[in-house]
Amino acid sequence: MTPLVLALAGSVALVGAVLVLRSFGPGYRVGRLLASTPAVSIEDALDAAQTGDRRYVRVAGRIDSETDFEDEHHRPLVFRRRRFEILRRGRWVAVDDSRESVPFVVNEGLASIGIDADALDAGLVVIPREAVGTAADAPDRAPPDVAADTPFRLRVEQVSSVEHAIVLGVPVADGAGEVRMTAGVGRPLVLTTLEQPEAMRILADGRRGGPLLATILLALGGGLLVVALAWAVVGAIR
Repeated sequence: MTPLVLALAGSVALVGAVLVLRSFGPGYRVGRLLASTPAVSIEDALDAAQTGDRRYVRVAGRIDSETDFEDEHHRPLVFRRRRFEILRRGRWVAVDDSRESVPFVVNEGLASIGIDADALDAGLVVIPREAVGTAADAPDRAPPDVAADTPFRLRVEQVSSVEHAIVLGVPVADGAGEVRMTAGVGRPLVLTTLEQPEAMRILADGRRGGPLLATILLALGGGLLVVALAWAVVGAIR
């Protein structure tokens, strides 16, 4: 075995790791952002917005709103998203997507920053509630060309005004001087009411083996490349 063979094997392992991670779809990118985005205080985020410094940052605090609404269990909500999805080619595809939201902020001490709820999409990471059945169970929601036995689910994601949140985004001031966290610099607005390890599990969509396989491939690929490089250097010195 030569250094070139080791290097090729290491490269294949790294490519495999990337392919496994990308199989998680948008969740892969959101997970990377949660792990790498620098944290700042809400005061610092407000200052950055006022000076026009468009940085993608992480803030955290308690959610609050003056106009929250209740769910069926009388929990005060600021955001709720309902998606009816069908299973196509192994993936859940939304056929109906509705959302409700009210203006809300995240507080840290005496400082508050608004959240652009309209920008929340794949970056919303909460524990979803799901009801699963077939298209025959929801004839008013399923497209007419979908077979009655097609797997069908209702997925509900919501944010309560009594929760703590981590928010990633760009703080931006509007014409009135109000500052909101929103998507920007090519990155999504991310909001999670979970601790980071739990958020990562949600983003992995319950597939525990995938992240472990990716970790093994990354370690194996990196190790093989290091060995190949060391072998080549030693061979060159001799």
